[in-house]
Amino acid sequence: MGDDSEYTDDTSGFLTGHLLIATPAIQESCFARSVIYLCAHNEAGAMGVIINYPVQDLNLKEIFQQLDISADKQMRDLPIHFGGPVESNRGFIVHSADDCQTEEALIRKNGVAVTSSINVLQALAVGKGPAKGMLVLGYAGWSAGQLEAEIESGSWIAVPASKHLVLDTDNETKWNVAISTLGIDMGHFSSDVGHA
Repeated sequence: MGDDSEYTDDTSGFLTGHLLIATPAIQESCFARSVIYLCAHNEAGAMGVIINYPVQDLNLKEIFQQLDISADKQMRDLPIHFGGPVESNRGFIVHSADDCQTEEALIRKNGVAVTSSINVLQALAVGKGPAKGMLVLGYAGWSAGQLEAEIESGSWIAVPASKHLVLDTDNETKWNVAISTLGIDMGHFSSDVGHA
């Protein structure tokens, strides 16, 4: 949790609030079959969080202990996800925009909000805050022009995000459901796309 001003000064970038879907061109990295919610995309670059890779050996109560946040019996629990390889100790909460105060959101679009305020974790510890969502640790970042080049080379496909897809779809099926919104079969998608 911290300052993201280099990415979030302008959230009106073309793909801000969209999902990036990894194509078969990305096979052997932490991004294989990933679905990324783009929190920012502008002339400075892009920043997003992977939303379909849950972390099995960590729970929110342990996070509270590490941050010296006292949790009571009413605490709300959220699943924890691997958000990307950059700054894995930074946390972001992806949740329904209905459960968000505007001033706390890094982005609030299409029913989805992303916050990095410690206040949200403190609210969860006492049974308040977002009822549904996920805590993601780390993020994915791209320098200026890098994401556009990766899309052009066929590594990513962008689709509009929806609250249902981000928050209500099982992690195991999220990649397939996101692909199905395009009406294409990734089985027929060449990993050599974009190369003549």
